[in-house]
Amino acid sequence: MITVFGSANMDLVAYTARAPRLGETVTGRDFRTVPGGKGANQAVAAARAGGRVTFLGAVGADAFGAELRDTLAGAGVDVTLLRRAPGASGIAHIVVDDQGGNSIIVVPGANGTVTGPTAAERDLIAASQALLLQLELPMPAVTAAARAAREAGVPVVLTPAPAQPLPDDLIDAVTLLLPNEHEAAGITGAADPGAALDKLLERVEEAVITLGSEGALYGSRPGERLHVPAVPVQAVDTTAAGDTFAGALAVARAEGRPMPDALRFAAAAAALSVRREGASTSMPLRAEIDAALG
Repeated sequence: MITVFGSANMDLVAYTARAPRLGETVTGRDFRTVPGGKGANQAVAAARAGGRVTFLGAVGADAFGAELRDTLAGAGVDVTLLRRAPGASGIAHIVVDDQGGNSIIVVPGANGTVTGPTAAERDLIAASQALLLQLELPMPAVTAAARAAREAGVPVVLTPAPAQPLPDDLIDAVTLLLPNEHEAAGITGAADPGAALDKLLERVEEAVITLGSEGALYGSRPGERLHVPAVPVQAVDTTAAGDTFAGALAVARAEGRPMPDALRFAAAAAALSVRREGASTSMPLRAEIDAALG
């Protein structure tokens, strides 16, 4: 079982030829509300990729909260312990341009009420094969969940996004760090991904740096290094590519696949996701990933 402790947001997505500059108004061509949030996205991605997944977090007492819960459950994610907080659910305002690029503003809402795992959530984390974390919940909550997993011997996979300083007590509990190249550079101060990977491995046992169209770079403290190329596609919307990669990678590792195979599985899932618009709605099913891998 894979447990995701993280955020659930309703994505308010505007599609336009190009994103507006500061003080500028542009005309969009479409608008959609799409269930998302980095935590919920990773949970849906993992479930669609064939994993048994439980999601821990909070939604608000509003229509968005009900839809977020239904979306997770509809994807096969266990939401038994998903909290319902007073007030509004989290939202993300996303602008997607015609090149598939995006810019995002997140308003935490109910996510901000999560201060740490409950006793029942700690028990569930301890029974998991892996814990997936991101940084859209308050940092003390993320750190507490990571430490609970580490104490139980459960691998911790952290996507350090949105980018922010990582406290030592969090990073010390992380097994696999999964930044993109910009986040890796911010954490290490090294612009070159290879150099950044070396610096990350001074702090964690394993790291994967995602490189967009250039694929992904993996390293471990024993000295293993791998570069897995991306699957060539025409990107329509890259919003959830990183979360799709993370969820699929967690499934592949839980299945005991060697790291090269696990990375190829995750890369195929991410490539399929960018061919479709939306976040959770773009994530591929297991049969699609297997077909893409031949």
